[in-house]
Amino acid sequence: MLVKKFVPCIYLYRGHAVRSLKDTSVVETQPLRLVQLYNENNADGLIVFDMSGMDTEYAADTIYEDTTHENAMHYDTAHGNTMHEDTAHENTVHKSAAHGNAMHEVAARENAACENKGMIHEKAVHAGTAHENVIREDAAHEEALNIIKEICAAAEMNVIGAGNVRRMEDVKKLIYAGCNKAVLDFEKEGNIAIAEEVSLKFGRDKILASYEKAETVSAHKELLEQYVSELILMNPHQIRETESVCGLPFLVQINQIALNKLMEIFAYAQVSGVTGNTINDNYGDLTVLKGLCRENGIMVENFEAAYQWGDFKKNSDGMVPVIVQDYRTLEVLMMAYMNEEAYEQTLRTGRMTYFSRSRNELWLKGETSGHYQYVKSLTGDCDMDTILAKVSQVGAACHTGARSCFFNEIARKDYEAAENPLQVFEDVLHVIKDRKLHPKEGSYTNYLFDKGIDKILKKLGEEATEIVIAAKNPNANEIKYEISDFLYHMMVLMVEKDVSWEEITTELANR
Repeated sequence: MLVKKFVPCIYLYRGHAVRSLKDTSVVETQPLRLVQLYNENNADGLIVFDMSGMDTEYAADTIYEDTTHENAMHYDTAHGNTMHEDTAHENTVHKSAAHGNAMHEVAARENAACENKGMIHEKAVHAGTAHENVIREDAAHEEALNIIKEICAAAEMNVIGAGNVRRMEDVKKLIYAGCNKAVLDFEKEGNIAIAEEVSLKFGRDKILASYEKAETVSAHKELLEQYVSELILMNPHQIRETESVCGLPFLVQINQIALNKLMEIFAYAQVSGVTGNTINDNYGDLTVLKGLCRENGIMVENFEAAYQWGDFKKNSDGMVPVIVQDYRTLEVLMMAYMNEEAYEQTLRTGRMTYFSRSRNELWLKGETSGHYQYVKSLTGDCDMDTILAKVSQVGAACHTGARSCFFNEIARKDYEAAENPLQVFEDVLHVIKDRKLHPKEGSYTNYLFDKGIDKILKKLGEEATEIVIAAKNPNANEIKYEISDFLYHMMVLMVEKDVSWEEITTELANR
């Protein structure tokens, strides 16, 4: 049986989160606030719908209607001209036939010239409008992608990007923005046409397909099963029909449903989870809902502990010390204690919870400061009397505002530290950032920033060439120097384009 997921979604329109794909009522002006709430309530994923293409589609429909109306007007005018010409002909029937024919030919030429000018002008106007719409759409799309990038950076769960996908480049932009997966709309022929291409490019596990009716799945069953890993059913009345035609797991978008009906939907074997406003409106109850699912024998995403509290050796107070470490940098952040209740709540919520000995009460880390610690892993030591927790730390771990609680140096002996490679990169990048913010006279880094992007790119290209030349040399030392030069110039480019090492390492890890 599939593990069932509770997946909220953000419908992103003009920089705000709106009610749904069909209702643009604003529910939150700052979408990142929603991300924080979903983080805090242990959501299993997040779908972000980019609705930036809506205005262009509406404008295109309007232009089409206006064009149709104008064409009809032109037809009426032409018909009127014809009737007018017939009347003129009757009135001049007694005049010279030669004179009448000459006059008629002049008038016809004049009318044709006017109509041609009008048509040329009309086409120019519509071409200009279409070009303006493309520019507006691209700007709106880029704005949406920037917000999606921020959402991905803030989310403690996998993010699925959807909406405004027309070509492979759009899928690439979603993945590069940080989305773990992207959705193709199989109600659109253009999305169906690129399914194989994007799946081969980014991997089947990265691609989902949305649809309204089971007939769509049936019509493209072979394509979907070969190139798509999961489906999103936008119409909850098509669950049974979908299961009858395809074996892929699928999320169901539901906007409103009773609790007992939710359990019925989760009972379907291929339903992998629920998304939509049913989850958005009840995000605060996700822990309770997951508990109800477990009581009903429905598997849901949570931390399955390999060891129970009774397996640990406790200290004299009946507690176990916990060492907390940043899961990315491996920096030791703090040490605290857990009792049984804190241990169980940590497993249930996915947020580090301790027992405060000074206050003699349960302590959810970040409850007052907002500096939550999201669990990535819990590991017991060899004696099972200490726990190592690797976490995603929001803000500072220490109550003093320091990143780590360990900063009071007691004693030190000179030694050559084994450098953490990522920390070296971070340190150099920090120096480069500081040079940009606080220029120093004679600084080569500031020289590059002053000359601009073209100079930076030129130097980067030169250093890349130097690596190629050095690689032909049997001595490995030369290539180390050239790679170091290249990495330095690359980091100057990273600062210029506001790219962090965290973004780079996350992208590499995702590959």
